[in-house]
Amino acid sequence: MFQLGKTIVSEDILEKDFVCNLSACKGACCVDGDAGAPLSVEETKILEEIYPKVKPFLRKQGIAVIEAQGTWVKGTDGDLETPLIDDKDCAYVIFDGKTALCGIEQAYNQGIIDWKKPVSCHLYPIRVKDFTEFAAVNYDKWDICDAACSLGQELEVPVYKFVKEALVRKFGEDWYAELEKVALDMKK
Repeated sequence: MFQLGKTIVSEDILEKDFVCNLSACKGACCVDGDAGAPLSVEETKILEEIYPKVKPFLRKQGIAVIEAQGTWVKGTDGDLETPLIDDKDCAYVIFDGKTALCGIEQAYNQGIIDWKKPVSCHLYPIRVKDFTEFAAVNYDKWDICDAACSLGQELEVPVYKFVKEALVRKFGEDWYAELEKVALDMKK
């Protein structure tokens, strides 16, 4: 672990390799697990605002859940998250064949909205936990991502490079530049 500004960062994000391999996992992170995608208070407001534009991209089951529960929910632990369909699929998930994709991201890709998706999804496999004085930035090892780890090793892409855009989105360009310096120093 090392400190960058007001973050405590796991060295795993520099040392482990990762490249999403949707052809292998079929987007399992969007349909497996026991909770929706973590959200910030700001993101809950964004979801409320963009929902009418995202709705046409969603499955009827997702729309039904969102219209019954809201565009976001409080999880069992009190954290804010996306609602789930039958305690499994994220309400915003859509399918291309058997591959789970994000309906929010599809609306973004088509220029309908200017918000890509929740930052927690964009950052995955990195998870950020906010505390009073700092944020913990950790690598989340999940067996459904074994193919992504293998592809990352094959392509020699460390986690922090794979999620560069999301890290910059979350922490800014300066923070990411400092992270790159730490990574270079660790290689020496």
